[in-house]
Amino acid sequence: MEPFDPTTHPHRRYNPLTNTHVLVSPHRTKRPWLGQTEPAEPSNLPQYDPACYLCPGNTRAGGKVNETYTSTIVFENDYAAVLPPPGPVTPPAPHPLLTAEPIQGGCDVVCFHPRHDLSLPTLSLSDVENIVDEWTRVYMRRGTEPGIKYVQIFENKGAMMGCSNPHPHSQVWSLSTVPTLPAKELASLRNYASTTDVRSGVPTGPDGQACLLCEYVHYELSVPEDEGRLVITNEHFVALVPWWAYWPFEIMVLPHKRHISSFVHFTVDEKHAFADIMSRVTKRYDNIFSCSFAYAMGVHQRPLPPRRDDYGMYVQDADDIAHLHVHFEPPLLRSASVRKFLAGFEVMAEPQRDLTAEQAAKRLRNCSEVHYLQA
Repeated sequence: MEPFDPTTHPHRRYNPLTNTHVLVSPHRTKRPWLGQTEPAEPSNLPQYDPACYLCPGNTRAGGKVNETYTSTIVFENDYAAVLPPPGPVTPPAPHPLLTAEPIQGGCDVVCFHPRHDLSLPTLSLSDVENIVDEWTRVYMRRGTEPGIKYVQIFENKGAMMGCSNPHPHSQVWSLSTVPTLPAKELASLRNYASTTDVRSGVPTGPDGQACLLCEYVHYELSVPEDEGRLVITNEHFVALVPWWAYWPFEIMVLPHKRHISSFVHFTVDEKHAFADIMSRVTKRYDNIFSCSFAYAMGVHQRPLPPRRDDYGMYVQDADDIAHLHVHFEPPLLRSASVRKFLAGFEVMAEPQRDLTAEQAAKRLRNCSEVHYLQA
C-alpha cells in the first residue's frame, strides 16, 4: 500500500472550534467544470453614485437622508433583522418539538468611507484604523444596552455573497442571545481551558489557563513556511488558512503574541497591526484572480465588552476565555467566475473541499500586496 499523501489522498480534518469535520478531496482539483459561472464584480465604480442608498447626502430606501459624511458613519439598519425591546412574548409551544423564543436587539450599518468605489483593500491604512475604531465604538455602545447578550460584527462583500449594495460597508447585529456558531466556539474554548495543561512557551488565556487558539497559532508559527498554512505575519497578528478550512481560500486572522479577548483590549500598536493585516489580507484576495474578491467576514470576540471597576479598569470574567479572531470565508474557487457551492453531500452530510489548506495558503502567499488596480 502506498504511503498517505495529504496532497493526493482524501481525508477528514477536525475543527476543534466547532467540533466538526471537513472532508478533503485533493485529487478532485483536476475535475472539469461545466457548471454555473458568475458575472465579474465591477471594478470601475464611480466615486459617487446618486442612486446609492449609502453615499453621502443621498436618501435611503426607508426615506431617511444620509449625512454628508467624510469618514465612517453608523446608522440603524432601515430593514433590521431584529427589533428593539420590548417585544411580544411567544405563545406556549403547541408541541415540545415546536418551541420558539422571542429575540430582540438592533442592527447597525457601518459605512467605511464616503467614496462609493473603495473597499477594505483599496482604502488607506488610516481609513482601516478608523473602521476598527468605529467597530469598537458600536461594540461598546450596543454591548452595554440592557438585554443585549451578543454583538456580531460582519461584512458581506460582493453580490455573490448577498451584498445588496457595493458601497463599502459592514453590519453589526446585537442580539438578546448568543448565536449558534459563536456559542459553539466559546464552549470549545472553555472545554479546552478546563481539560488541557498549558504547554511551555505558549501564551495563555485568563488565569493562566490553556487557550485553544493560543496553542493553535503557536504551533502554526513553528511549521516551515513551504509546508504550512501561514499567509501573513506582522508584529502582533497572523493570517492563516486554518487546518480545518472549508471555503477554498478561507483565512483566519488572530493575535499570536498574547491572548486578546476583544477590540477593547487592544493596545495602540495592536490596533495598528490589526488594521495592517486586514488591509494586506484583502489586497491578496483581490490579487488572486485580479477582481474584487467576494467574501463573508466576521469578528468573533467576547460576546460583550467587559465591565469597568470603580477605578476604570476592565474586570476579568469568564468571557475572557474568548480569543479574538476574524473569519474570512470567500466562495471563489477556480477563477473570478467559478465559485464553490454548498450542495449535495455538504448539505446532507458534512463540509467538503478539494484544494488543501496548504495549497490555498501557498497561492495566497504568492500574491502581491500591491493591489492589481494600482500595480
